[in-house]
Amino acid sequence: MKYRVRHSTRYEYADQVNQGYNVAYLIPRECNGQRVNYSDIRIIPAPTSRIKRVDYFGNVVCHFTVERPHQSLEVIVDSEVEIAPSEPRLLGGGTTCAEVLAALKSGNELEDMSATEFSFNSPMIATSPQLADFGRDLFSPERSFLEAVGELNSRIFKDFKYDPGFSTVATPLVDVLKNRRGVCQDFAHLAIGVMRSLGFAARYVSGYLETLPPPGQVKMQGADASHAWFAVYIPGDDWQDFDPTNDVMPADQHITTAWGRDYSDVTPLKGVVFGGGGKQILSVAVDVSRIELGNAVGFNTVAPAPSQTQSQSQT
Repeated sequence: MKYRVRHSTRYEYADQVNQGYNVAYLIPRECNGQRVNYSDIRIIPAPTSRIKRVDYFGNVVCHFTVERPHQSLEVIVDSEVEIAPSEPRLLGGGTTCAEVLAALKSGNELEDMSATEFSFNSPMIATSPQLADFGRDLFSPERSFLEAVGELNSRIFKDFKYDPGFSTVATPLVDVLKNRRGVCQDFAHLAIGVMRSLGFAARYVSGYLETLPPPGQVKMQGADASHAWFAVYIPGDDWQDFDPTNDVMPADQHITTAWGRDYSDVTPLKGVVFGGGGKQILSVAVDVSRIELGNAVGFNTVAPAPSQTQSQSQT
């Protein structure tokens, strides 16, 4: 499956900005099952400097500065991504919850040791007894680990209301748990918080989800959006993604941009500006379009080995 993704972000400032320093996580990453055929980032006004690098987690990040007076900033990223077809994964059987915890605790394998960094607190996710209690009954020692995670994924989908007006990037996770509402970022953070509170390793994944119009209707331009989900580590296997907002295991309609400990590691666009009048208007438009259907040959791609300021944040 091939997709063309356009992500446009525009800031309108109340007053002139003299300088701006920004970090963008908007370029899709190479990972197993996903190949990036091309990705181009355009910045208006033209930046004084622009550096693209691979961060600690293997994500592609672009640092840029605009050192000329401006009253608006636009960042447009065009990408073509190919996703290999995959068979649905069975949740029953396989590694048990007890076996996952034992492997993470012992750290005998390099992959297990590396995964443990995703089992600790991070800037936006703190473990707690309340989070552990939310999912404790699902993770009995001898139960299939993936089956338990799948049920946690479904529990969040069923028990929480998707409410874009409820939260912001600064809403505490405890408020999301108490009010049973939020958006995809909140639900991903919640699932990760539960997993870590029970001793498991889980990471935050940002990207895009293809949305399809109702039958007989034309898809509206800019109708897509950034999306977020989470992934859990399975010793001796790999990481498996889950999307609690839609109660699915991401497959060929989810496009991965970046992953980290939580949203703060992979904020799509953030930075500091000098000037601007203290107010800004943010507009975001995302288009995810299929450009090819067919039986592509499967492939594995792995990101290169791994070699933040006041935020102007985007969800």
